[in-house]
Amino acid sequence: MRYKRFFLIVMDSVGVGELPDAQDFNDIGANTIANLAKAAGGITLPVLGSFGYGNLTSILGVPPVKEPRAYALKLGEISNGKDTMTGHWEIMGIRTTSPFKTFTLRGFPDELLEMIVEASGRKIIGNKAASGTEIIDELGPRQMETGELIVYTSADSVLQIAAHEEVIPLEELYQICQKTREITLKDEWRVGRIIARPFLGNPQTGFKRTTNRHDYALSPTEDTVLNFLKESHYDVISVGKIRDIFNRSGITDHHGIISNHDGMIKTMALAEGDFTGLAFVNLVDFDALYGHRRDSLGYRNALQEFDQDIGEFLKRMRSDDCLMITADHGNDPTHHGTDHTREYVPLFIYGKELRGGMLPDGETFADIGATIADNFHVQLPKIGQSRLLDLH
Repeated sequence: MRYKRFFLIVMDSVGVGELPDAQDFNDIGANTIANLAKAAGGITLPVLGSFGYGNLTSILGVPPVKEPRAYALKLGEISNGKDTMTGHWEIMGIRTTSPFKTFTLRGFPDELLEMIVEASGRKIIGNKAASGTEIIDELGPRQMETGELIVYTSADSVLQIAAHEEVIPLEELYQICQKTREITLKDEWRVGRIIARPFLGNPQTGFKRTTNRHDYALSPTEDTVLNFLKESHYDVISVGKIRDIFNRSGITDHHGIISNHDGMIKTMALAEGDFTGLAFVNLVDFDALYGHRRDSLGYRNALQEFDQDIGEFLKRMRSDDCLMITADHGNDPTHHGTDHTREYVPLFIYGKELRGGMLPDGETFADIGATIADNFHVQLPKIGQSRLLDLH
């Protein structure tokens, strides 16, 4: 075992340029980091820039460096899709050939909604792609009056059900979501996650989603590197929505977060503590708050905050720690629509004693999981190439 601890941080949606098959996904020209930086008038990333970010693609404000502090490369995606679950599952060794269903453009079909109504005994309103905060502002007053379910989706493969906690008790909402999960196991309705979205408030003071969200995800289609680590008695610590993405499979501990910065604070706390294995972190604000909302300036500011947090995290690293920073797909805020974009993702690998430099690009996100598995001498995934021997 070369490294005692791996910290794998996913910058959710921060892609680094179109993949060769981007045309098949209507994503020609997508480059999340480069295009948002240009639209925002430049970006300042001293830490990630020193890692070699500007060497991977042309980023306004982030010049290439002659000697990157970290190893830097781009990874392609071999799975069929560009969503969160597909990307994370591939990172840990699963190639998804049948993409999860999305209903962004037209909402959910009547037959599916009728089955949810029959199973829940409640009528449905909404049925469109929407921001979670905006749709409860729009339909919250009606939901309080009628007890109907607010059903909506997004660019991701999700079916979300929102209800006021004082109108529909939490346990009832959870049961409805569980029944909906069972209904949506059919191939034609196979969404990645069913999400309970309870809220409180009133039309006068406004509505606010509570912390009682609950996800009902599909389980991974096969064992991943997370399972191999757990079975070998290593720690597999989830920070953020990693636990939900893998439906708890292979996870030994979990830390919920309320923002990217909070996620980094919790990751720094883990670095100051002790464990042996993997801390797997997802920072979703890049995607949820800025990518989907096509907010280049907000996205730029969030990345600059993250860069500062990484600088603080490096101070807490030990000589037997390895840091990996990557993404799970793109979400170019300058692109058409509000969907994810089919892109390469960056991979930065940093250790206090590593030389750093540019590495050849990889075919699959699974190079990450393969490298981690190789380090801990556990079963390797079916896909991916370990980069452990490249690290000097």
